[in-house]
Amino acid sequence: MNNKILNIFNLTKNFSSKENIINIINNLSLDIYNGEFISIVGTSGCGKTTLLNIIGGIDKEYEGNINYYINKDEIGYMLQEPALFPWLTIKDNASIALKIKNTNDDKTIDKLLNEYGLNLFENKYPDSLSGGMKQRVALIRTISLKPKLLLLDEPFAALDYQSRLKIGNDLYKLTKKNNITTIMITHDIAEAISLSDRIVVLSKRPCNIKKIYTVDIDKSLNPIEKRNDNKFKTYFESICKDLEIYEK
Repeated sequence: MNNKILNIFNLTKNFSSKENIINIINNLSLDIYNGEFISIVGTSGCGKTTLLNIIGGIDKEYEGNINYYINKDEIGYMLQEPALFPWLTIKDNASIALKIKNTNDDKTIDKLLNEYGLNLFENKYPDSLSGGMKQRVALIRTISLKPKLLLLDEPFAALDYQSRLKIGNDLYKLTKKNNITTIMITHDIAEAISLSDRIVVLSKRPCNIKKIYTVDIDKSLNPIEKRNDNKFKTYFESICKDLEIYEK
């Protein structure tokens, strides 16, 4: 994590309504470095998704500066819903991002389908897959573009617990193997600790950075193993207090 990939400086975001102006993000500053996995946590409605949409270039109405040290087309964005086309096969769904860019790379798609256990389903359709398998297809579709920055908006929220653990483990291995800088929004504190190099805790709206944790757990452990580390509980309890989960 030596090279800066993104610099956010004094970012402010307001929404205007007929009655008033609502301040969503207030003077937020953050540096993101090459190859790190960052999770963003915060209370519902604090501005997490708004922040991710601004970073991804979806929302262009804001004050402050965002400096990119990569090309904008090197950013991949994966939403909570897999958004697969029901009339396309699994392989065609996985390949569609490459086809839109007029790139034909069957070898990459075949390798990813095989790596994530979907090669036997490549000619089937989305309605034949479980939720976890659909998310794998969406992940392959995003990763096939070889992004340098991957944005994830609660990508596992709709999955059962076992599927979340498995997909999270797959995602961690993939991003580290390919040195993909990742920013993930999650409400799952345990997920954030097990996957992340750093965890950014946002305050209530208008959000700013309340605290940043550098997760000091053995890097040789996979995300599932990290949950058994002695430090895991300490991080969990500290972040819960930051989010005032224990408050009555």
